[in-house]
Amino acid sequence: MATRSTPTERQKRLGAELRKMRVAAGVTTEYAAGLLGIDRTRLSNMESGIRPFSAERVRTLACNYDCGDVPYVDALAAMAENKQRGWWEHYRGTLPTGLLDIAELEWHATRVRTAQVMHVPGLLQTEEYARAVFAAVLPALSRLEVELRVAHRMERQQVLRKPDALPYLAYVHEAALRMPYGGVDVTRKQLEHLAAESEREGLDVRVVPNGVGGFPGAGHALLYAQGATPQLDTVQLDSAHGPVFTGAEAQLTKYRAHLEWMDEAALSPADSRALIRDIAQEL
Repeated sequence: MATRSTPTERQKRLGAELRKMRVAAGVTTEYAAGLLGIDRTRLSNMESGIRPFSAERVRTLACNYDCGDVPYVDALAAMAENKQRGWWEHYRGTLPTGLLDIAELEWHATRVRTAQVMHVPGLLQTEEYARAVFAAVLPALSRLEVELRVAHRMERQQVLRKPDALPYLAYVHEAALRMPYGGVDVTRKQLEHLAAESEREGLDVRVVPNGVGGFPGAGHALLYAQGATPQLDTVQLDSAHGPVFTGAEAQLTKYRAHLEWMDEAALSPADSRALIRDIAQEL
């Protein structure tokens, strides 16, 4: 199988899970490579996502690692089996790979929860609002780079409209709703769009009001994507140098607690929608 110069986060995650399974079983790289009839360097490349796994090899290793978690093994085999190129691939080479990895993560998730304190969640942004968000990036992006990011963000939203639409819950701090990206008119239209979208089945928007006061975390954007099994959940955080992904159990536990806090602090979906519309009228 061909090597990959830049494996996606999903491909790296598959390799990392199989490495974690091997280490937990106390199996050496040499022994595992022998099970597949390959050398240890090739196995190391597979565990790094540089070389692909086949579903058959995933099952062979899981069996020899004495992993009896059938749903987990089935989910890993499905990850290996899925060779379809996603729509985001036509942006490869023109956008940072991290942005493509976010789209891939959302596409394969069983549910997504997000927490935003600076702006409206990307999957619920209007084109004009998204353009204003990207125009505020430092160092400044060229007009072409801004338009490519806007186009990609708009295409990401199809995950909420496909036949098996992604269940989606967005926690948005009131401060983000009052941030006038693109000016008053753009922000008002964005809030009206957000309120309308929040009425769709399977899509909830809950606002954390200013009156709550302080909140945990560093104020960064958080995306929690549920996988086919809990072990395959992934957290994506925004940073100044691009998106950061983690599937480490300690980190997943921490950010689940973060979202639970948001759930207790946020208004109900109906009250959130009313507040969003009130703010839009105040602008």
